[in-house]
Amino acid sequence: MIARLTFLLLILTLPAAAQVPPSASEIAAYTGLHAAAAKGDAVAIERLVKAGAPVDARDSHKRTPLHVAIYRHHADAARALVRLGADPNALDDQRYDIVTIASVADDVPMLKVSLELGCKATNITSPYDGTALIAAAHLGHDEVVRILIAAKAPLDHVNNLHWTALIESIVLGNGGKRHIDTLDALVKAGANLNLADGNGATPLTLAKGRGYSEMVAILEKAGAR
Repeated sequence: MIARLTFLLLILTLPAAAQVPPSASEIAAYTGLHAAAAKGDAVAIERLVKAGAPVDARDSHKRTPLHVAIYRHHADAARALVRLGADPNALDDQRYDIVTIASVADDVPMLKVSLELGCKATNITSPYDGTALIAAAHLGHDEVVRILIAAKAPLDHVNNLHWTALIESIVLGNGGKRHIDTLDALVKAGANLNLADGNGATPLTLAKGRGYSEMVAILEKAGAR
């Protein structure tokens, strides 16, 4: 039991820690395309790529300039990079793509740009073999969840913790409005209500165990068992 609790406490801290935005010192040390992406300088990006700079160059965390542009909220720079050949589905060293980066940040404008640029909501990302939808559900980013659902993110993908987006909205949420709205969006989209976790607990069982009465009501109304 103690080991299980320790494991869950570790999980609660990992998703945020696993995604590593460029630090101030990294940004100050950037050169070339990474520096241009960090500044949002689309003109410099075009000049550098046309001069032969590799558009998918990697920094010390295997972030491409496109990852940096999304982290720094520079839509025009991101568009320029993809137009010039950047891979919109590239993964960094923690296996995050730009859709998952924007989703974790609750950055709706950058999420829309990332999808527009061709990054797939179906990608398997993160050290947890998850998806952007699972990450957003964990954090209660309800608008992001709705956008990802519309982008055909897999509703019932099971990560290596044996959790779906629906389960994460319960077990890693706080039972508050945004997590309730997240669960409601997943239920309305047709997520499997009875897909159990690795211990055989269904979403309804998990919601009841945490005393999340509004989640319980949504699940029961939808026919969860």
